[in-house]
Amino acid sequence: MFRAFLKLGVTSFGGPIAHLGYFREELVVRRKWVSEPQYAELVALCQFLPGPASSQVGFALGLIRAGFRGAVAAWVAFTLPSALLLVLFAIGAVRLEGVIGHGLILGLKAVAVAVVAHAVIGMARTLTPDLRRILIGLAAAGLALLLPGSLGQIAAILTGLVAGVLWCRGAAVSRAEALAVRVSRKTGIAALVVFGCLLTGLPVLAALTQNTWAQIADAFTRAGALVFGGGHVVLPLLQAESAIAASITPEQFLAGYGAAQAVPGPLFTFAAYLGFDMMPGPLAPVAALLALVGVFVPGLLLLVAALPFWDRVRQNPNIRSALAGANAAVVGILAASLWTPVITSGITGVASLGIAAACFLLLAVWRLPAWVAVLMGAVAGVTVAITGVSLDWA
Repeated sequence: MFRAFLKLGVTSFGGPIAHLGYFREELVVRRKWVSEPQYAELVALCQFLPGPASSQVGFALGLIRAGFRGAVAAWVAFTLPSALLLVLFAIGAVRLEGVIGHGLILGLKAVAVAVVAHAVIGMARTLTPDLRRILIGLAAAGLALLLPGSLGQIAAILTGLVAGVLWCRGAAVSRAEALAVRVSRKTGIAALVVFGCLLTGLPVLAALTQNTWAQIADAFTRAGALVFGGGHVVLPLLQAESAIAASITPEQFLAGYGAAQAVPGPLFTFAAYLGFDMMPGPLAPVAALLALVGVFVPGLLLLVAALPFWDRVRQNPNIRSALAGANAAVVGILAASLWTPVITSGITGVASLGIAAACFLLLAVWRLPAWVAVLMGAVAGVTVAITGVSLDWA
């Protein structure tokens, strides 16, 4: 489990939507750990919960495959590479500047376009096989494009749920597709209690003690507990925290944000960079770890709390019909995200378009692993930059 997710952790560029594409290619298509409908259910569930959706999906896949040890191994392996890179950036050891740095980012963003496009096409074949579910997917894509941020995504899934009940009774999800969740109800309830204690107890502890460690834990835990819609949404929440604002200058914040865009893995690992800078000196790595764990823990606790009850809920015929619609809506959300921000930020000229098209052929026609496409896209981007080819449409 650690090895599989470490490979994803060092190759999954492009943000949370792209991560879902990498997960699908490696764990659904190649390894067949879960089926396409099961994967879509996990994505829909994690879109509803606060926290980092892609990391929650990875944690759930590890949990289903190998229990809690597998879930922890999956989370650590997927999170560690980007967290280490951002801490090195905070130290000043890593800089993606100059021609090579710009070319590398160009190639990696283009690869993300290919990965997400491949995932959308593959999931559409399975989850929108008829006209009704195609229409649900198109409606979901429209909502996700029209309404900003997480609001559009949640509205799209709600629309899919309602449309599924009304239109998809004959296409309900099979009972054979149940998730093999290794979480007891007692564990789920305990996770919810711990979540509530953290959310209410840490602010009181931080206010009473004025302890820096308590303030770090409170700031990052609260941000992780209140965010919907993935990594980009957590950034303004972190910037608004008084404990962070008092220790991190706007210049430091923006520099770290820029670095977080260029590293693989979840954007929530930006917390490690902030934590490191908040506690200068020998204890900086400990502060980075506390901030990193704090921002992820709420979303993972909520996932553990929800999973034990998920299979029982989904056995209801109306719920299974609703899930058929929700799965179609997930395809629409991914399609909308393919356009913006993936294509709009990743395709900036003829060079990036060519790299994206070539990487798509590697995945769709030659069926090569995603890491091969990442490697070749990065090399192509650097080559284009070194040879002086114009990187923009102009």
